[in-house]
Amino acid sequence: MSDSLSSLIKSGTKLWLDSIDPDLVLQAKKDGATGATSNPIIIADLLKSGRFDNALQEFMSQGMSDEQVAWKMTDRLVQDAQKVFLSTWERSSGNDGYVSFELDPLIEDPKSETPVSKRVARYVELGKKWSAGHKNRMIKVPATPAGLASLEDLAAAGISLNVTLIFSDRQYLAARDAIWRGAQKRENLNYFKSVYSIFVSRVDVYTEQHCADLSPAAQGEVGIVNSKRIWAANQKFWAQLNCPLSQEIVFASTGTKKPTDAAWKYVAALAGSDIQTNPPATNQKVAESDQRFTRQVNQLPSPDVLAEIDQKVDPRKLEEVLMQEGLAKFAKPQQELLALIREMRLALA
Repeated sequence: MSDSLSSLIKSGTKLWLDSIDPDLVLQAKKDGATGATSNPIIIADLLKSGRFDNALQEFMSQGMSDEQVAWKMTDRLVQDAQKVFLSTWERSSGNDGYVSFELDPLIEDPKSETPVSKRVARYVELGKKWSAGHKNRMIKVPATPAGLASLEDLAAAGISLNVTLIFSDRQYLAARDAIWRGAQKRENLNYFKSVYSIFVSRVDVYTEQHCADLSPAAQGEVGIVNSKRIWAANQKFWAQLNCPLSQEIVFASTGTKKPTDAAWKYVAALAGSDIQTNPPATNQKVAESDQRFTRQVNQLPSPDVLAEIDQKVDPRKLEEVLMQEGLAKFAKPQQELLALIREMRLALA
């Protein structure tokens, strides 16, 4: 493990790899990672590599549809990563060592006219299906109206949850409160675990485009401030409840989007607590740097900068725009994954 990654972990940050590439997962664990996340883009990139052609042929020869093949491959790859981190889950008594499994993004296809109630039922159905029999699998659900409405039932069913696509305090509060209501319906809280994935860099992309009048001191800080405030609220809420396991914030979208920003801008700013799901490239740049990370997650900018952000950034508009963009990016990769499998079916035949 590099000195830089070691300092990040010593600051209090848990590292989860934003990939389930088997080779990267093994290396990440050696580098101190304790979990991983998956999504359709990651699955598609792995299939494009040609390393899993034999598995694809095996599933296709069984008469599976393109959709069935996609989910069978996702299930297998997530399970492989789970095996790597199972010892971490056992040592931590269920507090760490998870691999996230994203439910079908096509539930939120913007072109679909499926009523919210049916989307909710689908989330609950799939959440129960894909979590069954897995100790260290976390079911990933987006903070959409349907996703949020499914959380209470999913939590009550004993499922570990990762709520994703969170951009605002409103989404976080709705997700947290729904999950806590569901958790209280369980027989006990022994293995109750939830995490809330706050997207960081996308917020700063938004403010560059829609809040151009922010001062240089505030521009590029909104994603960090937003994440730290939600983190602080999360710390305060769960501290009073004494749950056996930590209910944590995941700092997601931590790769920088601006060429002039240091690759570890968000890594450094959010160091010191909870979980970072860093892309492999970001972790690599951190590992190769000479940075020494210290706890910064509890440090906010000056009152003047905070006041400017509160005055000039409308959180409702921010959430609306980023959710529209996020949902488009959410469903499209799954459609592209299915198209890729159709192409590979013809090529492998």
